[in-house]
This record gives sequence, C-alpha cells and structure tokens, in this order.
Amino acid sequence: MATTPTRRTFGSARDVAEAAFKSATAPAPAIRETPAAKAPALPNARELVSIRLDRDLLEHFQEGGPGWQDRINAALRKAAGL
Repeated sequence: MATTPTRRTFGSARDVAEAAFKSATAPAPAIRETPAAKAPALPNARELVSIRLDRDLLEHFQEGGPGWQDRINAALRKAAGL
C-alpha cells in the first residue's frame, strides 16, 4: 500500500513571517561573564597576544632573523624596567 506524503501546515504565510521576524529581532540572551583569567601554571610562561606595530619597527626587529619576537620581548622588558 502506497502512502501519500502528508503536508505539514504551520499557519498562514503571515503567521510564519511574523514568527520569523520575532525570532530575528528578539534580544540576544545574556552572556555569562567568565571568571577572571587565572595565572599561568608555569612561572614566566609566555602568553600569545596580538599587537599592532609600525612596519618600520617590525622590520627593524626582523632584520636580525629568527628570534625577532624574543628581541621585541627583551626591548619591552627593558623599557618597562623589568
């Protein structure tokens, strides 16, 4: 016996459109704040960060080849008096 697929109705086109609009314009759920960042488990562990530097400054440190990030770190430590 062949079965005929049933068609599901969700109401009028207007009802469907209004429901879609309500879900699209509903306020976003509140974002839970995460606890403050914990100190690294390893002492003096480095942290990956993103920083914007002037092109000429970056080129200055990269001229020495590999280790340019360590040289920037050392220059920043010296400037900070650490």
